[in-house]
Amino acid sequence: MSKTYNTEILSVGTELLLGHVTNTDARDISEMLSQIGINVRYHTVVGDNPQRLEECVKVAKERADIIITTGGLGPTCDDLTKQILAKAFGLRLVRDENEQKGLYEYINIGKLLTPNNFQQAMLPEGCMVFHNDWGTAPGCAFEKDGKIVIMIPGPPKECNAMFRTCAIPYLKKLSDEQIVSHSLRIFGMGESAVDQLFRDEMNAMTNPSMAPYAKECDCLLQVTAKARSEAEAEEMLKPIIAHVKEKLGEVVYGMDVECIEEAVIQLQREKRLRFSAAESCTGGDIARRFTDIPGASECFLGGVVTYTNEAKAKLLGIDPALIEEKGAVSFEVAKEMAERVRSLLGSDIGVGVTGLAGPDGDGVHEVGTVFVSMAAPEQTWVKELHLGTFRTRSFIRRMAGNHVYDMMRRYLTGLKVM
Repeated sequence: MSKTYNTEILSVGTELLLGHVTNTDARDISEMLSQIGINVRYHTVVGDNPQRLEECVKVAKERADIIITTGGLGPTCDDLTKQILAKAFGLRLVRDENEQKGLYEYINIGKLLTPNNFQQAMLPEGCMVFHNDWGTAPGCAFEKDGKIVIMIPGPPKECNAMFRTCAIPYLKKLSDEQIVSHSLRIFGMGESAVDQLFRDEMNAMTNPSMAPYAKECDCLLQVTAKARSEAEAEEMLKPIIAHVKEKLGEVVYGMDVECIEEAVIQLQREKRLRFSAAESCTGGDIARRFTDIPGASECFLGGVVTYTNEAKAKLLGIDPALIEEKGAVSFEVAKEMAERVRSLLGSDIGVGVTGLAGPDGDGVHEVGTVFVSMAAPEQTWVKELHLGTFRTRSFIRRMAGNHVYDMMRRYLTGLKVM
């Protein structure tokens, strides 16, 4: 895009203000926009109130080039987004016959079709319609008064899919420039450290550009370039990506992957190796995260959740005397867990995790103490982690899982595991 577009995301729904629903729509849209180099300046949340929604739209018109709304496109009386946006830009709502026909066909299958459903087929005149293949309410986009307006349904699955499939291509077509972005995923160095490492370079850059982003238990560095063609943008990014990888070294676990387990599954497929897991404090989260990825059955044989000492003894065959002497949260027990699950299931790699996710300790270790282990044919590695007494259970569990996956990633790429 030849100009810099500033965006406001306006999320509509009283349930968001009440905290009944987490506003993942704004997060997802922001992430997708950053990947094509569009700046998000404001996130606004407003309830299903026409006066307050009008006020928010008025403010957004003053300060944003692109206004994106989520929610308020459904059939109920409090779904007012289209009406308010159309009024704000002096547009009539007109019936889209194709959408009305589609609504009839969709809703009439096993459901009672009520007249208010057809409200969803009323759209601003002259807009581009985004057909909803994931629900009923269509989205749309139009340009008026020097502004770009995009309206997307609120349910997260519909919002994410429609924005990715319909809105992103629409935005890309507004310019004769091509925007290419790649994300370098990092584990073992935080966002602030990455920022410090590249700060002077980032401040001096315009095109291409770089920006770090924090995730829950890792971070990413996004590199973006604009050019006349996609191929030209890719060529601009090649030396930047090479420079970043060289400077960051082993902490880069992948490019354009969503998570570290996705990077691991790719490596396992290349190496044709399979793993199994014995989990305690993570409660099966390592297995769940891995099996959320399609094709995981090629690489994961299975796992056990040995949450108690008795389960560790009965299911894995760990000597109760060892558990009694060393404690369940120990180097020795973690080592046994990885080795025994590998042997029991006949996998190439076995991993284990045992620790204290809190809020209670065991009288010996502080909360956040976790031992993660990995057994391979030639060696077993055990790492002691201290993840913080103030951290939440979910953080400790996820971070422990990331360390397990990182050990596997390092082993599979020939790096030093510890």
